[in-house]
Formats: sequence, C-alpha cells, structure tokens
Amino acid sequence: MSDERRAEALRKLEETAETGSPYCGSYIASLDPLHRTELLQALLFERLERKMRMVEQLRAEAGDNWNQTFYLLYFRTLGDRQNQEAYLELARRVPYRILLRERTTPRATEAMLLGASGLLDLYANDSYTLDLKREYVHFASKYNIEQMAAERWVLHEVRPANHPVLRLAQAAEFFRQDELMMERVMACRDEEAIQRLFCIEASPYWRTHYTPNATHDQRPKRIGHFKAQIIGINLVTVLQFAYGSLMGNERLRDSALTLFERQPAEDNRYMRLWRSEGLRPRDAYESQALLQLITEHCLHQRCSECRVAHRMLDELLKAK
Repeated sequence: MSDERRAEALRKLEETAETGSPYCGSYIASLDPLHRTELLQALLFERLERKMRMVEQLRAEAGDNWNQTFYLLYFRTLGDRQNQEAYLELARRVPYRILLRERTTPRATEAMLLGASGLLDLYANDSYTLDLKREYVHFASKYNIEQMAAERWVLHEVRPANHPVLRLAQAAEFFRQDELMMERVMACRDEEAIQRLFCIEASPYWRTHYTPNATHDQRPKRIGHFKAQIIGINLVTVLQFAYGSLMGNERLRDSALTLFERQPAEDNRYMRLWRSEGLRPRDAYESQALLQLITEHCLHQRCSECRVAHRMLDELLKAK
C-alpha cells in the first residue's frame, strides 16, 4: 500500500512541476539549515558536472588549448541564449590567437569581430563602420577569415544594450586589455574582481551608438553589473572549477566554490518562482543549485529521478 501511496504522491508532484509551480520550494525552505545545505550542495555539484562536460567539449574542440577554451566559453556567455550558437560560430571563425596577435593594432579586434559577424552588412555605412569594413577585408585576407551570414543572428526583440553589435564591440575592447586574460580570470576571488575585469566600455564611437549609423545622446556603453554577474557565474566560476578539477588543482577548485558564495544570487524568473514558494537563495551557490533543480528536473517532470522529491516523499509517507 505504501508503494501505491508513493506513486500517487509522485504523480501529484509531477503535475505541479508541469505547471511550472513546483511545491518542493516550500519543503526545502522548511528544512533545517544542515539538511537544506546538504540538498543544495548535491544539486550544485550535479550542475557543475554538466557544466564540466560542456567545458571538456570546448577544450577538445580547442585542441587542449586552455586559452582558446576560455575564449569560446567567453563568447558562449556573452550574449543572450537565442544567439549563443552564433557567438560560438564567430569565436571559431576568429580564434583567440589572431586577436592576440593583432590586439595592439588600433581597431583591429573590433574590425575582425564585427566584420566576420556579418552584422555590419545590415546597416548603412558611416565613416567609422566603413573603416572597419576596409580593415576587416585586410585581416580576412591575411588570416583566411570567412564572414558569417548576418541571418545567423536573431535580432528581433533584442534590447539595445544587449544587441550583438554592441556586445561584440565590448568584447573587442575586453581582448585588447591584456594578453594574459586566462590568468586574470583564474585570479578572480570575489565579485569586485569580476566587476573590475568584465565591466568594459566599448570604444568611443559607441558612446553615441547602439547600432551603426544611428546616433543618440552620449552615454558610455559599458558591460553592466548584471551582465558581469552572469559572466562571473557562468564563465569565471565554472572555468575555475573545471580547470581545477581537470588539472588536479584542489585549491583552485575550492576557490571556485567559495567564489559562488561570494556572488549574489541571480534575479530571474526561476528565482522569482522559488521566492514565491518561500525559498530565498542567499548567494549564487544556492541559486545555481535551485536553477539545476527547476531546469533539469521540475520542468521536465523528472521527479522520479530527483533527490529532493524522494526525500520529501519519504517524509510525507512516514508522517502518515
């Protein structure tokens, strides 16, 4: 009979998960701190294992070159989800070694990234973008860079501050800073270091532009606090953990976990859903665990494979 009750309770749990309103949030919130931490830790490591598989795939693609792996992961993290593959394609067409070689040449990184993206072809030329196109032709010939089709980019309903053209201009300035960017990423130990490293302003032309040949009031185009936070969680912490794990560097691996705790919890629709259930993540460590729970279990009705669901059902059946 207990098996029947368990199956029925599991079915009801899956039904609430399917609606996007799982009620396990109130259960987790009710746990004592020790058991809640135990559950969230297991979920975080589950998420990190998945992220590590992704990093290993990028590393294999990069021929075990960690600088190129970091570069691919940076572009994967830079934009919105709908353009993730387009950013990765661009990073493959303009590899890190080329940007490093030309980074001290004025406008070279910007010309290569924007030119190869194909996005400049969508706008009327002004003197600045015309110069970028001319320089791109030179670098494309020099390094055998093939331009992407502009149609690869999804541009409808994209906020101006997150437009791929502007993001690529910011990326160009980021990679002009230093040739030791991987080392600087590995050295980040708190949120302030992440903000200093990634809150980069695009070149002066973009102060009056979100897209080419369309001026507006002057405003610095800097990667904002919120975007830098996303990069910190999905690039810096993940790369530190993956590098530390794969290279046997326990100190760096532990540092990555501490860095999760030193960054604020994300504020997105999933975290707002958990908060509505009475569960308030204190930091990125907890919000990443809860993100794993809802995106990999709740939304796919995988309650039968979920450690939270099993613990909750065990306690419900014991109470009866």
